[in-house]
Amino acid sequence: MSEWNNKVKRILKSELVKRGFSTEDLTNLLNKNGCAETKSSVDSKISRGTFSASFFMQCLYVIGCSKIEIEEYHQNGILLTSIVSESSNLMAAELNVEYKTAKDGN
Repeated sequence: MSEWNNKVKRILKSELVKRGFSTEDLTNLLNKNGCAETKSSVDSKISRGTFSASFFMQCLYVIGCSKIEIEEYHQNGILLTSIVSESSNLMAAELNVEYKTAKDGN
């Protein structure tokens, strides 16, 4: 599984835990807000960490998460990226990744 799938999966799971929601609660909230999801489909998406940005945003919205900040800091000379929610609790910290684009010839 890619590190980005892992990162987004951890963010969503930690936001659910912080707010005391189960995936069944999340499924019910999504369905009340017009999403046609089953508990098994939600469990599967979260387990794999492969879901769309719109699904991720819908989940955060229905559980009441209104802000996630991405911050960078240095530790032992290494640039790290951390993702922090509105309560300023650390969600994830990983090495900063340099993105290469088609313009870079890669």
